[in-house]
Amino acid sequence: MADSNEIVDAIARMTLFADLANPQLEAVAHRFEERFFPAGERILRQGLRGSGFFVILEGRASVVVDGDQRAELGRGDFFGEVSILLGETPVADVIAIEPLRCLVLGAPDVEAFLLGHPPVMYRMLQAQARRLRNANRWRS
Repeated sequence: MADSNEIVDAIARMTLFADLANPQLEAVAHRFEERFFPAGERILRQGLRGSGFFVILEGRASVVVDGDQRAELGRGDFFGEVSILLGETPVADVIAIEPLRCLVLGAPDVEAFLLGHPPVMYRMLQAQARRLRNANRWRS
């Protein structure tokens, strides 16, 4: 487990948290739980209730839909938010490619966190718009 200063330093360099001042970053570091996942572990399972909002601190994960790898995630990327925000089950599996270190916020706390941190919500919306744009490129 890292100390909160190390976590603050790590998230300060992430686009998702780029607009937060140091006291807000410290609050994030205390609110999220640090979790570790070994290579090969399935963190989210397609069709089963999601458990939280995950932000990757270290490592890589694969996004798999119906057995096909659709994306690879790394430091600063996040997942799990869509199923929480929509109240639906995840549409993909997320599997650790290598040992993964994440910050995790439980599903019941995500809405309050985002409403309390509008800049993070805006950055998340930007990331979702980029994901949608990239997904649509492959359809045309």
